[in-house]
Amino acid sequence: MNKKLLTLYGLKWNPFSPELPIEALYVTPKLETFCWRVEQGLIREGGFAMISGEPGTGKSVALRVLADRLSKMRDVHAGSLVHPSCNLADFYREMGDVFGVELRPSNRWGGFKSLRERWAAHLESSLSRAVLLIDEAQEMPAMVLNELRLLSSDAFDSRNLLGIVLCGDGRLNNKLRREELLPLGSRLRIRLNTEYAGRDELQACLSHLLDSAGNANLMTSELVQTLCDHAGGNYRVLCTLAAELLDAAARDEQMQLDEKLYLRVFESPAAKKRKSA
Repeated sequence: MNKKLLTLYGLKWNPFSPELPIEALYVTPKLETFCWRVEQGLIREGGFAMISGEPGTGKSVALRVLADRLSKMRDVHAGSLVHPSCNLADFYREMGDVFGVELRPSNRWGGFKSLRERWAAHLESSLSRAVLLIDEAQEMPAMVLNELRLLSSDAFDSRNLLGIVLCGDGRLNNKLRREELLPLGSRLRIRLNTEYAGRDELQACLSHLLDSAGNANLMTSELVQTLCDHAGGNYRVLCTLAAELLDAAARDEQMQLDEKLYLRVFESPAAKKRKSA
């Protein structure tokens, strides 16, 4: 949405864009609790945490909120793995880049040792673990997941050198039930399962988005309820529907979005044909 249209509606940003600023993201009570547990537990003791859920239920938002909070914590080094489907050699290349360690993939033992030494030194100097965030973790090969488990544990599995947050859809849960990954699955200490939202949760999210963008009255209360009823409990669907309505209203310079606009934009072709007949 260009600046002219933002000005038309008195908006600081498009409230339905995937590129919302951090302060505009809706934080549920469950997400607040999860972030607190990571900040108070995973940072201090290390180990694995997991965010899982169906598409559009808030996994990526949860990871963005957590990453922002970790970035503001003193002495916490939080990095992210951006190529989860990589093979073992590329995994070491990326880990070296994330944690500032020069590695040679051909010397896996050297990379293994150097990363652990870096994490141990960080832990001794700050009493907090470095944290690795991995989105789309369901794409990670089992060999890489097991390597990560071995890489991050020390002293016969009695000390964790790293905090790791895996984020993925339902396939990640299924993958961790496989026999070769049971040792990793049993080490998950903190879990956040994002679920399809109820009507009240969707309405709270939509109200937060509009208010944070600067125009709490952009939509009528009737339209808010209609959108929540038709979003199927999915935050992404809710924002997609709202974005389409905002585009249609902007074309006509309609100052407030209402149910008439919803019917005009989303009315079925058959219904339109009956009306014109």
